[in-house]
Amino acid sequence: MTCNALKLERFRNYNRLEVEFDPRVNLIYGDNAQGKTNLLEAVAYLSSARSHRTRFDRELIMLGENDAVVESGISSRSRDFVLKAQLARGRTRRLWSNGVKLKTAGDLAGILTTVLFCPEDLYLIREGGAARRRFLDGAICQLRPRYAQALAEYNRLYDHKVRILRDWPENPSLLETLDDFNLRLCQTGALIIHYRAHFIRRLQEEAPAIHQDFSGGRERLELAYQTVSTVRDCFAPAKEIFGWLTEHQESRRRAELDSRQCLSGPHKDDLAVLLDGQSAKTYGSQGQTRTAALSLKLAQREIFFQETEEYPVLLLDDVLSELDPKRQSFVLNRIQGGQILITCCEEEKLEGLEGGRTFHVQGGRLI
Repeated sequence: MTCNALKLERFRNYNRLEVEFDPRVNLIYGDNAQGKTNLLEAVAYLSSARSHRTRFDRELIMLGENDAVVESGISSRSRDFVLKAQLARGRTRRLWSNGVKLKTAGDLAGILTTVLFCPEDLYLIREGGAARRRFLDGAICQLRPRYAQALAEYNRLYDHKVRILRDWPENPSLLETLDDFNLRLCQTGALIIHYRAHFIRRLQEEAPAIHQDFSGGRERLELAYQTVSTVRDCFAPAKEIFGWLTEHQESRRRAELDSRQCLSGPHKDDLAVLLDGQSAKTYGSQGQTRTAALSLKLAQREIFFQETEEYPVLLLDDVLSELDPKRQSFVLNRIQGGQILITCCEEEKLEGLEGGRTFHVQGGRLI
């Protein structure tokens, strides 16, 4: 799987850009705040119609402009694709594959898959549950169109419910719609829990062996899914999970009205990471938590390879500079094969990879 070429118009700090990538290694270097990360963000966006840096598409549009275009030629599953995204202020984004307009972002699943490493990911274990949910959502959305659709609907319903709970004392008639939103949230939430549970099980099959390798056999990594307390079996059919979510929702109704907050649902899920049976978040050192985070990302890459029989496009955003030499060497040895786009501030930082092309970025232009 490769991203052969990328075309940007009014995206971030790129007024116009056309670039062709090598199917192996692509080094993108330059000073800070010149646009290196923006290139990787654009490629990743075409894999799931989501940005790892912002929730709103309008923030991807160049300042002072009304729209932006991201377009790429992709080789995937022995076929060639042209993926295109058009973003506009005040209007829903539009997506195309080979000139055919896509109905939802879920239709992108399986065409281009990417795994992104960025410095923030090294703190994945130490941060709150929202960071680990973003990791899960970003991975599963690329593999399962139905999950991407359910997640988008859940987020929309959640935003509506939050407004109802916030405003109902001043406008009591809003409560007339609350039961309908609760019903749909439980239905879509059941699908989300079902897919998350199965993906975490896949991670549990891959990540411990990688971490053991990484730590020289000194540490045992375990993963656990933490979801709504009334869900007795997160691997049960979505229909059963729906009943348990409804039970929990009803028990929290009064508390939600009093607090004006949405207290029940998979938007509070977490991925627990354990090292030798202890919480890595609480007891792990900085080195241990970084190693665990890298193990999760490398496990994600292996799962994508198993699903598609092709390595995903690997995007390394200035992450090697944040690692000590041992961890740099381990990552570089683990990522041989497949296409890699890697950013750094100095060209000479890429010593563990051979071949490919080098690009110098300055002020939103390739020099």
